[in-house]
Amino acid sequence: MNYHILTLFPDMVLNGLNTSIIGRAAEKGLLSIEAIDIRDYSTDKHRRVDDYPYGGGAGMVMQPMAICDAYEDLCGKLEKRPRVIYMTPQGKVFNQKIAEELSKEEDLVFLCGHYEGIDERALELIATDYLSIGDYVLTGGELPAMVMIDCISRLIPGVLNNDVSAEFESFHDNLLEYPQYTRPEEYKGLRVPEVLLSGHHKNIDTWRREQSIKRTLERRPDLLEEAVLTKKEAEYLKKLEKELENGE
Repeated sequence: MNYHILTLFPDMVLNGLNTSIIGRAAEKGLLSIEAIDIRDYSTDKHRRVDDYPYGGGAGMVMQPMAICDAYEDLCGKLEKRPRVIYMTPQGKVFNQKIAEELSKEEDLVFLCGHYEGIDERALELIATDYLSIGDYVLTGGELPAMVMIDCISRLIPGVLNNDVSAEFESFHDNLLEYPQYTRPEEYKGLRVPEVLLSGHHKNIDTWRREQSIKRTLERRPDLLEEAVLTKKEAEYLKKLEKELENGE
């Protein structure tokens, strides 16, 4: 198993993983852990990789360029395109069954976000899996990545002395967060939604709420039972559910 972690804090993940059982497994050559510094792929002289979000809002959003360039460089070295797991509370909750599936891979890429998240276009272009370690928000994806790597590694033959033991901000109003975008306006043919460029705050707020409802229905429909919706939003949800039933 070869782990490749795209992160802004390579020392954090390497210092955490190169210890104890996982560290010893790496020393034995049973697995390898590579931390790829996303800032190394920035074209900014200050190695900046974030910018203000389109449509306004607090915090900064990670830009798509350095992230995608880092992944493409890795693909060139590996001569294949491995699965990319994005750490996000919007993803499916990680469990042992998922760990068992992932342990069968030869290479896994973990994409660790920071700030207010990652430009949606980077995720559309490279992310294959959205995973979470629970319904809460952390300052970055490094800790969840380390948790998953620790769990997956226990399933690799030889990592444990006794292999038998291996057998055994989102959520506002109970909705997932809407897609985020930052500069540039167009990246690899994907454009920022026009409503976010309009400066019309009411339309932006409406679009964001609708996107949150749609995304929650698609990814975490269980949350909708306790979601706080207006009458108009509830009608929008019913429309989406009907479209889903009809396969639209």
